[in-house]
Amino acid sequence: MARPDGGLIQETNLQYYAGAQIIYTPVAIAAYTFTFNTNLVLGSATSWNPADPDYTLNNFLLYTSVNGIVWTPYVTTFVLLNNVVTLGNQQAIGTYVKVQLKADAVANNYGGYEYTKLNDIINNFMVGYVGEDKLIPNVKRTDVIFHAKRGLQEFSFDTLKSIKSQELSVPPSLSVTIPQDYVNYVKVSWVDGAGIKHTIYPTQLTSSPSNAPIQDSLGNIIQDNFSENIDGTSVTNERWESNNPNNITGLGLFNSSGPEAFMNDWWGESAWGFSGYPGQRYGGDPVNMQNNGWFNIDYARGMFNFSSDLTGKLIILEYISDGLAYDLDTKVPKMAEDAMYAHLNHAILSTRANTQEYIVQRYKQERYAKLRNAKIRLSNIKLDEIVQVMRGKSKWIKS
Repeated sequence: MARPDGGLIQETNLQYYAGAQIIYTPVAIAAYTFTFNTNLVLGSATSWNPADPDYTLNNFLLYTSVNGIVWTPYVTTFVLLNNVVTLGNQQAIGTYVKVQLKADAVANNYGGYEYTKLNDIINNFMVGYVGEDKLIPNVKRTDVIFHAKRGLQEFSFDTLKSIKSQELSVPPSLSVTIPQDYVNYVKVSWVDGAGIKHTIYPTQLTSSPSNAPIQDSLGNIIQDNFSENIDGTSVTNERWESNNPNNITGLGLFNSSGPEAFMNDWWGESAWGFSGYPGQRYGGDPVNMQNNGWFNIDYARGMFNFSSDLTGKLIILEYISDGLAYDLDTKVPKMAEDAMYAHLNHAILSTRANTQEYIVQRYKQERYAKLRNAKIRLSNIKLDEIVQVMRGKSKWIKS
């Protein structure tokens, strides 16, 4: 029997690797309970007809078979509730019913044993830390949920593996939408033909104004019939998008990233043997002397804006999420599970009246210690990787 916290593996190899579960029908029944870690999801309802075009929105397909070898798609209306599929008609004795998860659902299930659902952590806390003869004799489940969510948010910013990424193409508009669960960016890169990332840096050269009100000839802002300012198009954004980045980086007429670029002698002869453009990088800011482009964030429109040299480039946007995008189904790494219990203990005791201060401080220190342990564990430092990097310290650099 599995532990209450779900510590034992529940799925078979067929369920985990192939995303399929087959149930034999020993008696004539219509209801089949499937035991995937992944919840079965219908397009938009609990009852569904496979003939409906929206059937493709389900994360699974349903099949029946008389011998367990040749499978036929189930084409009758069925009902789904809590991973229990109730078919529109009873299946005869000796038949088989199979659920096959789609590719995305199977991939999302891989590596799931590394995590514990937030809902399971709340249930475990209620069992292990709340009750008679315990420091917390009683507490409302809603209070535990609140503190668990707040703790998960704080952990996500600097402890948990909460970095997500999107692969996007920069359109001619030079803007891409901020992800739905975005909190802060980690890194923005463009990808070359070899699949290598090149860091795109945020620019301090410009910014996207939150408003661009229209003015009359005297500079007064014009209002509409509802006494609201009339907002126009940002000229700053238009000028930045049409700007040639070579004028900023100092590449000038020669858009070359080679090591020989701008190796001009003092009299103006270039590396190619003809008159160059001496001094064109004189006085340049090293911060701007890079050929990877720039980005800035337009918070008013909720967009990432890119410089014109990134048009059509493939980019990777890495960002932090607060870990609560999927409510109580959110996953917490098991290496941080104990730290989450310590956080809940401290958060609940510190907000209760008549709790002795030394008890609050004790659990505050315990929370700090366990959170530090979780950070060390999740940093995933491997000695072999450090040794490999440090081999470069003995490399001779010749001038």
